[in-house]
Amino acid sequence: MPRKDLLDIHSLQTEEIIALLDQAAPFKEIFTRSVKKVPALKGKGVLMLFYEPSTRTHSSFEVAAKRLSADVTNFDVPSSSITKGESVRETIETLQAMRTDYIIVRHGRSGLPAAIAKMTNASVINAGDGAHAHPTQALLDAFTLREIHPDLGGKRILIIGDILHSRVARSTTEIFQRLGAEVAWLAPGSLLPAYPPEGVTCYTDYDTAMNRKPCAIYLLRVQMERQDVQYFPSLREYHRVYGVTEERLKRIADAGIHIMHPGPVNRGVELCDAVMDYPLSLINQQVENGIAVRMSVLYSLKPGNHVSA
Repeated sequence: MPRKDLLDIHSLQTEEIIALLDQAAPFKEIFTRSVKKVPALKGKGVLMLFYEPSTRTHSSFEVAAKRLSADVTNFDVPSSSITKGESVRETIETLQAMRTDYIIVRHGRSGLPAAIAKMTNASVINAGDGAHAHPTQALLDAFTLREIHPDLGGKRILIIGDILHSRVARSTTEIFQRLGAEVAWLAPGSLLPAYPPEGVTCYTDYDTAMNRKPCAIYLLRVQMERQDVQYFPSLREYHRVYGVTEERLKRIADAGIHIMHPGPVNRGVELCDAVMDYPLSLINQQVENGIAVRMSVLYSLKPGNHVSA
C-alpha cells in the first residue's frame, strides 16, 4: 500500500529505506542536465510549514519540490494568526482549504508532525520535531555514505557531539544501524542520553572512541539554543576535548576517515577551518544529496488515506 507520510525512520521498513535511497540516485543525475526540472509533481502543491527557523532544510525541500515542478507555498508563521493564539488544528483546517498535497513541517515540539498527519489527507513530511526525529537528514546521510561505501554492513561510524538534544543523532543512528553499520557515540557525559539505543556504544574519551577505527566521523552541531543549563565549561574547552582540531585532523587524514556534519557548522567548536578543505569531507556532498533524497521522498509519498510512517 502506498505510504502517505514520512514522520520518522523507525516506521519505515528496511526495504523502503533502500528503495528511497536507490531512487534518489537518478534524481541526482538530473542536476547535471541543462534542464533541471521534471514534471513528476506538476500541478501538485507543497506547503512549507516551518515553526522553527531553518535555512538548509527549508531551501533543500523548496528546491526539491520545484525541480519536481510542484507549486511551493511558504507559510509565514511569524506573521500568521498563530502568533494571535490560533491552534494547530485551526491552522491545518485553513491550509486544507488551500487544497495542498504535501505539508513539510518543522516544529520544536516532538510529535507535532504526526499529530498534523492525522488531521489532513495531505502527505506530511517531518522536517525535524524537537529532539525526536529528522528522517530526511538521516536518509541523505545514508545516501552520502553509500556513495563511498555501497555496502555499509560492518562499517563503523562515530557520532560526536550534542547527542542529548539531537534529533539528527537519533534518526541517523537508526538508519545506519538498519543498513548494517556499527554506530558509537562520543560526547561529554552531560550530553549523552541515559538510555542509548541498543547496539550503540557510548564514549566520553576521544582517543578511546577513535581506537574503534571508524570509516567516518559524524560531527553534530552544539545546540546552545536548546541547552537550558551549562553542559560543559566553554566552547573553547569543548573544541579542545571533542572537536576536530588541526592536530586531530592530521591523524584523521592519515587514517583515511571521512568527515560528515549536518550543518550549519560552528567553526572553532565542532571543527577547525581546515576541515572545510579536507579532501575526505562529505559536508558539501550532504547538502547536494539532500535535494536528491527529498525529491525521492516527495515522489514516493501518496497523499490521501494511506499508511503513515
